[in-house]
Amino acid sequence: MARHRRAPRSILRSGAVRAMAGRLSWGLGDQAVSSLTNFAVGLYVARSLGTFAFGIFSLVWVTYGVVLNVSRGLATDPLMVRFSAVPEARWRLGVASASGTAIGVGCATGVVSLVAGLAAGGPLGNAFVALAVVLPGLLLQDAWRFAFFARGEGKKAFLNDLACGVALIPALFAAARVGTVVAFVLAWGVAAALAAVFGWFQTGILPHPRELAGWLRTQRDLSVRYLVENVSNSGASQLRAYGLGAIAGITAVGAVRGAEQLLGPFLALLMGLSLVTVAEGARVLQRAPHRLKHFCVILGGGQAAAALCWGLGLLLLVPDGAGRWVMGSVWDSSSPLILPVTLAVVGASFATGAAAGLRALGAAKRSLRSQLVASLFYVTFGIVGAFLGDAAGSAWGVATATLSGSVVWWLQLRVGLREYVPPGADEPTVVFEPIKEPIKE
Repeated sequence: MARHRRAPRSILRSGAVRAMAGRLSWGLGDQAVSSLTNFAVGLYVARSLGTFAFGIFSLVWVTYGVVLNVSRGLATDPLMVRFSAVPEARWRLGVASASGTAIGVGCATGVVSLVAGLAAGGPLGNAFVALAVVLPGLLLQDAWRFAFFARGEGKKAFLNDLACGVALIPALFAAARVGTVVAFVLAWGVAAALAAVFGWFQTGILPHPRELAGWLRTQRDLSVRYLVENVSNSGASQLRAYGLGAIAGITAVGAVRGAEQLLGPFLALLMGLSLVTVAEGARVLQRAPHRLKHFCVILGGGQAAAALCWGLGLLLLVPDGAGRWVMGSVWDSSSPLILPVTLAVVGASFATGAAAGLRALGAAKRSLRSQLVASLFYVTFGIVGAFLGDAAGSAWGVATATLSGSVVWWLQLRVGLREYVPPGADEPTVVFEPIKEPIKE
């Protein structure tokens, strides 16, 4: 009889594992499309414009990364935490408010980018004016992806990113004929805007920008901490890029970004990792809290190993001739930086496992503390390295920073797990914060 009593549990467990594998497979597929799209954009711009213009595009890119993380912290990170396992009606109301908030963030930051671009003038200023135009569409498309993964519908996120990639092909060819940074920024933004419209048809949900204030009010306990955490991460990259440009010139920024571009699939994966891992971590926590640590170790360790293999493969297998064919003149200045950039991605990849665990636990204070320390390392070591050795010194400084920062993340996760899962408990009891009511229409 005991054997028969254990059988249903075994069946349920295997079914849950298969369901998670299915969701993760779609998540990996979506990230593969996103990674390849970003990878192709970077390589095409580098090959078409050269190191200096690619440096300008890189400054626009890291600025977009800051804005994207503002939107995620205020809008879609709370959506992932509080609307990943709720009835459909509640999910739809939450998505309408969160996507509307993303549009509002895009409009507000677009105004800032427009003013900064007009004030700066020249090629750099024009690029930031173009960024202002495309920000709302870029952020809405990203918000749909979060919404799909919160619902466990990774296939729809995959199709949305695939639509963006398809739209980007003719847009990039048109931009290449113009041959300016502005043209490439607009091409990138137009493709994302078309995918954002497609996302509206996929969900049948109309974003509600007017709910921005209400959403921020009801989600402020999470959104404020996630905003600071996210912006400290992307803001550190922006400060490092601006500092490197001021110290060693925009060409050095292009060289570093070129080396990072070669690791593009993993950098893009890290950028959008929370689409899959936070929701899955929350499900693991609900079913078996004592397994969350194993989930995080496998997640972070697997990514770190894959990033190391990719980087070493670039170092050992790609000849200079092939590199120049792919990246043009950028290859000569970027190839010596592949090793430190690879180590930096390895450190960041391992840290994402711990970050996913802290997010799933709802331990916003601990994740914020970890991110602030890691960002301080990143800016300090990256800029000091630039003073000591220009682009190469900055790359090695960032590698040191990310490897050190990953230690901080895992120490905080260890403490967080002890707080939520008592040691030695057979069936740990986890106290979840109540899910707040969504904004009423």
